[in-house]
Amino acid sequence: MTTECNQFVFGFHPLKRLEIRAQFDGGAISTDGGGLLLREVEKRIGILRQFASCFTDYRNPDLIEHTVEELVAQRVYGLALGYEDLNDHEELRNDPLLAVLVEKANPSSQVLAGKSTLNRLELTKETASRKERYKKIVLDHGAVDRLLVEVFLEAHREEPKEIILDLDATDDPLHGEQEGRFFHGYYGHYCYLPLYIFCGEFLLCARLRASNIDASAGSVEELKRIVEQIRSAWPLVRMVVRGDSGFCREELMAWCEANRVEYLLGLAKNERLKAEIAQEQKEAQARYQETGRAARLFKEFVYQTRKSWSRARRVVAKAEHLEKGENPRFVVTSLSREAWPAQALYEEHYCGRGDMENRIKEQLMLFSDRTSTHYLRSNQLRLYCSSIAYVLLQMLRRLGLAGTELAKAQCSTIRLKVLKIGALIRITVRKVWISLAGGYPYVELFRQVYEKLCAVPLKH
Repeated sequence: MTTECNQFVFGFHPLKRLEIRAQFDGGAISTDGGGLLLREVEKRIGILRQFASCFTDYRNPDLIEHTVEELVAQRVYGLALGYEDLNDHEELRNDPLLAVLVEKANPSSQVLAGKSTLNRLELTKETASRKERYKKIVLDHGAVDRLLVEVFLEAHREEPKEIILDLDATDDPLHGEQEGRFFHGYYGHYCYLPLYIFCGEFLLCARLRASNIDASAGSVEELKRIVEQIRSAWPLVRMVVRGDSGFCREELMAWCEANRVEYLLGLAKNERLKAEIAQEQKEAQARYQETGRAARLFKEFVYQTRKSWSRARRVVAKAEHLEKGENPRFVVTSLSREAWPAQALYEEHYCGRGDMENRIKEQLMLFSDRTSTHYLRSNQLRLYCSSIAYVLLQMLRRLGLAGTELAKAQCSTIRLKVLKIGALIRITVRKVWISLAGGYPYVELFRQVYEKLCAVPLKH
């Protein structure tokens, strides 16, 4: 890329007797050479192509410079590579390597979309048609929701015996006057309250919501569609819904009981619950005072609220004493005592949901909190783009990094060590030559990932 200062020579402090001079004359050089691996992942799962098919394009085909698939790919690859804002694409539109990823026919001469074009993609109304002057690309949100589940199903060769659906809500801080903006007392600021549903590393739902609601609001509706779609492919799979006390609601538990779905949910403590384990809590305190180490005991019992629950349910309690004092915890479940004794249920099963916190952190690494447009609908589209970028990186981890030192690396680490590689791009009539940095320290890892991806069949 040329710049207005490409003739200027920068003189830096010398290295002993050697002068140091720098100049912007290196030609087409990119910092994102590892993005080629993301393109190979896309060739095997087709997530960007399927995401693009969720849009309806009402533009005149004769006047189109950038197809929907190119616009979507540019936005998602940009997020995966660390470019969070649309403004970044004013410079990225001249990057020949990104043009290769986006599948531009002539990456040396065809520029990519700028911020204004991508902004039109985001701001198209749900009711837009050919009559609109500028914003004519309409997203079918339901199609994207189904796509996330479909990717999960296609990633498994055989129907598993059991899957766990983890639910969680988090805060998405807002700093403007966005539609649906409310102050949340628990988080202490204005925010959205997105709902996430994961199965292991697979993202099944990313729903942006206003924050003036209960954390569980809409979770039953999301579970209904996800469970129905999964059962249409895997009719025999056993499903367990897992979440913290924010999802311990009669509506959700009753729906699970009526639809052959197990549940394991945190239960907020109260005086009645604490009274049930008063003796165990005293014993835990005595053990702590004797040993000086954290002590915990478990008890289970049948419990029913006075008003909100329609029936009595199994509750498992942890009576624990720490240096800071008592730490009682409770969970409610439909799982049987025979399958899951009290201690194993809490320590192995329920505490396993903590890994979902890492998955939500990865959404933030892919800028899921950049919901700064005015409208809730367009901010949901931004969340979808971050979600698809996560799927792309998660499948790189699953297909390419399995068995390597980065098999469990988070998205930011993958970006830093695998994607951010200096590259010189030369384009001839017949070939695109990409010279990756000779000093790259993870060449052997790169080779392993490349070979693993090549072994996966292409998706046509």
